[in-house]
Amino acid sequence: MYFYSIRHLTRFQYASPICETLMETRMHPRTDTNQRCLHFALSVSPRCRVFSYRDHLGNSVHHFDIPAEHDTLVIIAESLIEMQQLAPVPEKLAADDWQLLDKLVAQGDYWEMLLPSRFALPTPRLLALAQELEVRRRDDPMTLLRELNARLHEYFEYAPQSTRVDSSIDEAIAQRQGVCQDYAHTMIALVRHLGVPCRYVSGYQHHSRVEKERQLPLATHAWVDAFLPHLGWVSFDPTNNLLAHDSHIRTALGRDYADVPPTRGVYRGTSAEELHVAVQVSAHESAPALDQDWPIPEDWSIHVERAQELLPQASPILQLQQIEQQQQQQQQ
Repeated sequence: MYFYSIRHLTRFQYASPICETLMETRMHPRTDTNQRCLHFALSVSPRCRVFSYRDHLGNSVHHFDIPAEHDTLVIIAESLIEMQQLAPVPEKLAADDWQLLDKLVAQGDYWEMLLPSRFALPTPRLLALAQELEVRRRDDPMTLLRELNARLHEYFEYAPQSTRVDSSIDEAIAQRQGVCQDYAHTMIALVRHLGVPCRYVSGYQHHSRVEKERQLPLATHAWVDAFLPHLGWVSFDPTNNLLAHDSHIRTALGRDYADVPPTRGVYRGTSAEELHVAVQVSAHESAPALDQDWPIPEDWSIHVERAQELLPQASPILQLQQIEQQQQQQQQ
């Protein structure tokens, strides 16, 4: 058993003040399979009231509105995760498990993870790659997906900033470069082409646990889940050519990135914005106390203080106005 503490800082800086921000976040780690979220807190500056709900896939979504004028928005998500080791996954399945897979898919509700989606489309370039990599039903489902995981790891060069969050898979395939999002989208499209349900997983990764893993510039990560007979959803990480294990921390599931961005929002104004993201994932042999102050990186301190400071007390006049408004609403 391991424990991970996560601090995820997002800062939007605007060139001139804006009037209002509406924002939705997906930063709350899931409690499922081998992980349990013991603690989660979301701090926002300027301070505001944060609401939450669960979507149809069980992802926790937080949302808020800042109606006041501001030129900086800071969001800090803090999590504590308990992680169990995953059960071993077999190297291969039976050759006739392709037929069993089709039967299970026909009986279940997997259509969302079989159809093309915004970033996982069967484009001509994707289909040409499928032919090049010999992506067709052969051997058995597990053997083929393990091979595809390795082939995509070899095909792409991991190159930060070589693509954007809204880049199509065609861009990554053409230049043979990309980031974890591109690896995941390409694998999802290829696996769905085989008639295997496949979904996008966003989350975090602690890099020091396995030497084989590529050292990514941020701890945020993306990989895929494929549905296989006898096993259910199995996680593949083509960026690192391995099956996701106990250093992969799941935050949200979706058809592709469009369903699960860490932040999604709009603002009222014409100002240009600049985005800064920093993530810190720490491993622990035992759970740190929840009432203990976690260490804050020096360059984060001012943002953490602003996001966690208490709301200012409303003036007496403003409080009276709010009471009068409530009374009028009740009378109506």
